[in-house]
Amino acid sequence: MVKKTLVIGASLKTDRYSNIAIKKLVKYDYNVQAIGNKNGKVDNVVITNRLINFDNIHTVTLYLNKSKQQEYYDYIISLNPKRVIFNPGTENEEFCKILNNNSIKYLDACTLVLLSTNQY
Repeated sequence: MVKKTLVIGASLKTDRYSNIAIKKLVKYDYNVQAIGNKNGKVDNVVITNRLINFDNIHTVTLYLNKSKQQEYYDYIISLNPKRVIFNPGTENEEFCKILNNNSIKYLDACTLVLLSTNQY
């Protein structure tokens, strides 16, 4: 089963880790959705700035610092993902507690490393 992934904090800038992660997820044949500040496309993945109720999201991978995550708490919980990945710099103890209370797994990890080491 392909793990449908939602990238939150997606960037059109090619030097950003979220942009690199989208490209790598696509390369590894994952179904990718993306939310960012600006609408656009990265490797045919549409980045939207709207909170869409995507179906069957397995993994949410965060590229937003802690201070910008709070507005996404309810949205992410509503998607009922199997896991949330806090990439380096996005760690958030408060949100981890909320995820835990909603039986959603989380990990502090790097999506790029997980993909490169076949642990995604």
